[in-house]
Amino acid sequence: MVEASESGKSQGPFLVVGLGNPGPEYLWTPHNAGFMAIDRIAQQEGVVVQNRRCRAATATCRMVGRQVVLAKPETFMNLSGLAVAALVQEFEADPSKDLLVIHDELDLTLGTFKIRERGSPAGHNGARSITGALGTQEWLRLRIGVELDLPPEAIAAGGRRPGRDYLLSPMRKADLTVLDEVLDRVATATRRILELGPAAAMNEFNRRDKNSPAEE
Repeated sequence: MVEASESGKSQGPFLVVGLGNPGPEYLWTPHNAGFMAIDRIAQQEGVVVQNRRCRAATATCRMVGRQVVLAKPETFMNLSGLAVAALVQEFEADPSKDLLVIHDELDLTLGTFKIRERGSPAGHNGARSITGALGTQEWLRLRIGVELDLPPEAIAAGGRRPGRDYLLSPMRKADLTVLDEVLDRVATATRRILELGPAAAMNEFNRRDKNSPAEE
């Protein structure tokens, strides 16, 4: 459905896509932080992400006056772009203006998140798939930190688990507690993006973390 904006021009829905892997074995893994974020937003908006459309589980709601499609791709992480491109085409969305992708980020410490308007996917396979499918890096992403903040002595002793093994392993209860608080802030940041735009949301929510790389 396309609705009229305040300027009188047609305005389609805003797409909020969280990345992850379908299946109960991946439910509480760090790589599914995007799925968890979508479920948290849906819970707060009183909807259930269960409709199947464009190779994704979806739900529709209204947030700060805008129609929003919440989506969790069912293509598995490495092929996320197939679902995102299908959603963009189905709703005639402009990826640079009408799309927010939420995904985990191993380069950010657990307990943090950052909003970024564009950029290379770096080592994230889901982001790489989306960039390839859309043919552009101009899409908004919210990256949820999942890197464990280990002390130097633990790192020296080999306490840092391999990236893939960690990302696809169930999270500890204590780490899920930290992530749970982050998901509420992610939901608030999503509403702020819709209400005030990405720049204002970035000014409010982005925080420089001692372990995070400098923004490009």
